[in-house]
Amino acid sequence: MYVDPNNNQQASNMRWILPYCKPDLPRIIAVSVLFVIDKVLVMIMPLLAGMIVDQVITQGHHDRLPQFCFAMIAVTLVRTVVRYGYQMFMERFGQNTIYRLVSDEYEKLHSLDFTYFNHTRIGDIMSRMTSDTDAIRHFLSWVTYNVADCVILFVGSLCVMVTIDWRLALALACVTPFLFFFTRALASHAHPLFFDIRNSLARLNSMVEENIEGNRVVKAFVREPFETKKFDEHNDDYMQRNMKLAYNSRRYMPWLDGSSFMLQLIILVFGGWLVIEGMMTLGDLVAFDSFLWMIDGPVRQSGWLINDIQRFNASCIKIRRLLTSHSRIVERPDAESSVEHANALLAKISNTESKAPERIGGEIRFDHVSFAFPDDPETPILKNLDFFVPAGSKLGILGETGSGKSTLVSMISRFYDPTVGHVLIDGIDARDWPLSTLRSQVSIVAQDTFLFSDTIGGNIAFGATANDEDFVSRVAAIAGADGFIRSMPEGYNTVVGERGVGLSGGQKQRLSLARALADDPSILVMDDTTSAVDMETEAEIQRHLSELETKKTIITIAHRISSVKDADLILVLEHGAIVEQGTHQDLVEAHGRYWEIYRKQLGLQSGQSAGFEE
Repeated sequence: MYVDPNNNQQASNMRWILPYCKPDLPRIIAVSVLFVIDKVLVMIMPLLAGMIVDQVITQGHHDRLPQFCFAMIAVTLVRTVVRYGYQMFMERFGQNTIYRLVSDEYEKLHSLDFTYFNHTRIGDIMSRMTSDTDAIRHFLSWVTYNVADCVILFVGSLCVMVTIDWRLALALACVTPFLFFFTRALASHAHPLFFDIRNSLARLNSMVEENIEGNRVVKAFVREPFETKKFDEHNDDYMQRNMKLAYNSRRYMPWLDGSSFMLQLIILVFGGWLVIEGMMTLGDLVAFDSFLWMIDGPVRQSGWLINDIQRFNASCIKIRRLLTSHSRIVERPDAESSVEHANALLAKISNTESKAPERIGGEIRFDHVSFAFPDDPETPILKNLDFFVPAGSKLGILGETGSGKSTLVSMISRFYDPTVGHVLIDGIDARDWPLSTLRSQVSIVAQDTFLFSDTIGGNIAFGATANDEDFVSRVAAIAGADGFIRSMPEGYNTVVGERGVGLSGGQKQRLSLARALADDPSILVMDDTTSAVDMETEAEIQRHLSELETKKTIITIAHRISSVKDADLILVLEHGAIVEQGTHQDLVEAHGRYWEIYRKQLGLQSGQSAGFEE
């Protein structure tokens, strides 16, 4: 088995995976001991066969046959136990290593920000978590000891062959340069092919995941033939890339197999001539021929092992890219002390005791905030936003699709950081708050509702500060969901399908709102949360929210005037900028953009269309 000593990528991948392997070091030591015992026993078997031929058959010492047979049986039994033992140890070693690696991958995914997921396909992430990690497990559990097996058998058998007859061993050694050449060529051509296969599989997985998730849309538009054709194209691309790998193997494997046949030919012709000339005993030739499989096997197996090594390298590259990805939203090392320092200043001014706040008050200030996505810094999404929301008050936001409303509220919980300016929470820059503190007390009911495949009660209590049935039903009632939940056959124990399949849009929105309320946040953001419910239910929800025991800062993004008219401050956004702000009465009297929306929505009674849609 040939391994390129200059393959820096291979060495780099091995150094990278080593820390995941270290906890199983005692198991590897045990494997090494059993492996050495196995190889010694393997070398003994051909020598015993040669002795039987020379001493029993040629010299006629028939009394020695039982001893030799017993020795061969004993060696075979011991080797079987030893080989089974280290193979099981290696499988456990591989599984343990992958367990640690997958845990790190999953933890890393949770630490990455929205920007990463905006530009990475779900299928690509799933491939890294499944097929790539399995390729690494296969390498650790099977390829590693088989590579060592091939190298030791090849080198060890050649050394023993030299001691038996150096002339025949030298003749066999003349073939090895050709083996190295073909193995190197196979490896160099296989690496880019495996990388292409890996990327093609990621694209195929993404396409399948998207179609499964959007199966209702596909059926509604009768696009099954189109989607099937698109899948066939991706599937064909994956097949063609695998066929290129097969063609690469077809190009070099016959030469490797031919080299192994050449070894057999040399032993039969040259070895037979040495026996005829009396320069070598028949028993030595038999032993020599028995050692041949130790050279022939590694030669035949080298091509497949090279493919597995290149698959390992391609998988390592993809996983390392994930693990070395950095979130743009990072917590400052002194975040906790910054909050304590700011609170100490406030305490000094008010002559109160200084301590870190247990809860966020809910005061929000946008100080000349502008924002652009990192991959397109020349296209601003938000422009010079400047407004103040006192703690416990209500903020309403109106604006057409793409005006930046959802991006604005995402900055409050630091899903994004402003490009220019500051977002202040309780007078402290959001970047100075510990992320866990900030996000635990800022709940966003997203426009795209997501429910887990769990019971309704489990979904509501997902981030709850309390988890008893009374508490869950109480927050569900506030969100206007308790009535339809109790009408279900199993009530709060009803299991919802994936992403809430089986529930209406309005029901999913109300469950999402209940989940946010269960977290008891200081700041509640409702991103078009009541768009799918009727106006009567919406009015009831708004009434319940105003009667909450704990005062909350409530931010409502909506396209209906009725959802925001009671807000203490209303912002009207256009193209990322605030074009109007004030109370409902102020904006109506101003006869500006808000007034136009208000007038159109009043015209709904006569059949006119609403002003803005999300």
